[in-house]
Amino acid sequence: MDKNTHFGYQQVAESDKAAKVAEVFHSVAAKYDLMNDLMSAGLHRLWKRFTVAQAGLRPGMNVLDVAGGTADLTRLFLKEVGDSGTVVLTDINHSMLREGRDRMLNEGRTPPTVQCDGEVLPFPDNHFDAVCVAFGLRNMTHKDAALADMYRVLKPGGRLLVLEFSRVWKPLEPAYDLYSFKLLPFMGKLVANDPGSYQYLAESIRMHPGQEELKTMMETAGFAKVSYHNLTAGVVALHKGFKI
Repeated sequence: MDKNTHFGYQQVAESDKAAKVAEVFHSVAAKYDLMNDLMSAGLHRLWKRFTVAQAGLRPGMNVLDVAGGTADLTRLFLKEVGDSGTVVLTDINHSMLREGRDRMLNEGRTPPTVQCDGEVLPFPDNHFDAVCVAFGLRNMTHKDAALADMYRVLKPGGRLLVLEFSRVWKPLEPAYDLYSFKLLPFMGKLVANDPGSYQYLAESIRMHPGQEELKTMMETAGFAKVSYHNLTAGVVALHKGFKI
């Protein structure tokens, strides 16, 4: 019998969640970057640059961008690893991946682009110097399996970076809830003609593990020296862990 899991605040069969998440991202793909700028007042770009700064990349390294969608981080990673390095862009959602691939093609770049499930990565063991998942782990059904597979494909000494919405500073919760559940769906309707997907976004953030819980999950998956940085009062957190 199929187990249930959460899709925002709804309970759905585990076998149905991936398709429901796919519907959300098929719907928002074309307006995804514009909505990111509007929703975060451009802060998502600073969060991503901070993530790249924490990645410790050097020319010649191999990087995996899991659930990389429209390729914001892939494009930044490419600058760090240079022509001698490789960045592989992956996403489970074809519409999002197409947006990212087309952006890079328009810039004259052709890094490897792979449509795959972040819980079952089609890459060999001990292959990448760094793995990053930004705003993607939240949407995965089996987060523990995803973390374990990211650990598998990392080289010893490699690092995982998880950039994700997290638990906001307690005094800001009322204002943040008002913004999330009233303003976000309104903006989604106005800009993307899709208030439901942004209602799901707000709900999925609340259902995602908080800072300490995610740290424990990473340690359980085998990562060492796990730490996290709260960004913008905990609206977002960057978790970092190493494969020893």
